[in-house]
Amino acid sequence: MNYDCDILVSGGGIAGLTAAAVFGTAGFEVICVDPAPPVTDRDAAGADMRSTAMLQPARQVLERAGLWDALAPHAAALQIMRVVDAGGETAEPRVTREFNASEISEQPFGWNFPNWLLRREIVDRLAALPNVDFRPGTGTTSLFTRTASAKVGLSDGSTITTRLVVAADGRDSPMRQAAGIEVSTRRYGQKALAFAVTHPIPHGNVSTEIHRTGGPFTLVPLPDREGLPSSAIVWMDDGPVTMARAKSDVVEFEAEMTERSCHLFGPLTLASPRNVWPIISQHAERLSGQRIALIAEAAHVLPPIGAQGLNMSLQDLATLLQLADANRASLGDVAMLDAYHKARYADIQLRINGIDMLNRVSQASSPLARDLRAKGLDALYAMAPVRKMLMQMGLGVK
Repeated sequence: MNYDCDILVSGGGIAGLTAAAVFGTAGFEVICVDPAPPVTDRDAAGADMRSTAMLQPARQVLERAGLWDALAPHAAALQIMRVVDAGGETAEPRVTREFNASEISEQPFGWNFPNWLLRREIVDRLAALPNVDFRPGTGTTSLFTRTASAKVGLSDGSTITTRLVVAADGRDSPMRQAAGIEVSTRRYGQKALAFAVTHPIPHGNVSTEIHRTGGPFTLVPLPDREGLPSSAIVWMDDGPVTMARAKSDVVEFEAEMTERSCHLFGPLTLASPRNVWPIISQHAERLSGQRIALIAEAAHVLPPIGAQGLNMSLQDLATLLQLADANRASLGDVAMLDAYHKARYADIQLRINGIDMLNRVSQASSPLARDLRAKGLDALYAMAPVRKMLMQMGLGVK
């Protein structure tokens, strides 16, 4: 059976679901497919226990998708970004620098949400849009493009004829591969543990990134859980070390993570399963091909530092939506997709290279390298103009 639509979104992760909601709200006929149905319950098997910090520009995308009002009651504001160097002989702060959003804005830097909750709210939004057809459990299998349209084969045997394919189908994107677009990949030998905790000391809407060795240990505010302050943690370290921690006894793990947190929030109590994620840096050589645009991890993958990953993805989406709105009659043509590539590619390269440098510095293991990192952090962040510029760049407004 053949179906027609304006836009086919391949991928039902947060970026793909948001893309379907944004384009659907804008009046386009949208079909969204993903081979794995989204897990929308915190305690269900396979729930994504990571969280996503939606920075200020991302809120505009969520508003255009009709999502912000539903998400706002679940938001944990990110007012202060704190960077700590704890690279001495013992796990305790040596250098602490804080960025307060009030220095550049009347709003917080952003708002943090559990990933499983984002999926739940976006799926509910798609169900309310009559021009969006969401097909969980169905994947893409083939891509054939022509000047005027693309024909996409699906795993259920049907085909979709569409003017634009939006590939949001992950770092191994089937649609990107079908379009013949190459990628460049950097590997670090790291993996990340993602989980939630409770703690006795309130986080005070402060996101804390602690550097010692192996990679950053980052605590991001979550809404209180069962009356206790709660945070989402991403703990990056060498792959074998991370795998051992993922399987370690809970009591032993809680003691280790409390020490790694420098006891800033008191004893940490594990409040979720531990998920493991590989850490790479990757980017597509082009962001578009004939009748196809790449967004999110199909276009770029970064280590989880500075909340750049999904926020870059939503900037991809905002740019693509602006171009689609301005080119409805010629949606998906060469000129539109070339403009998309040109608008996003340089910014993506800048951020990938910046995060790559920060991650390599965070991996420092020798005492000398860690001392140099602490001195650099102290000097760099103490300069007010530099600090302001870094905050603006982090938000994506520079």
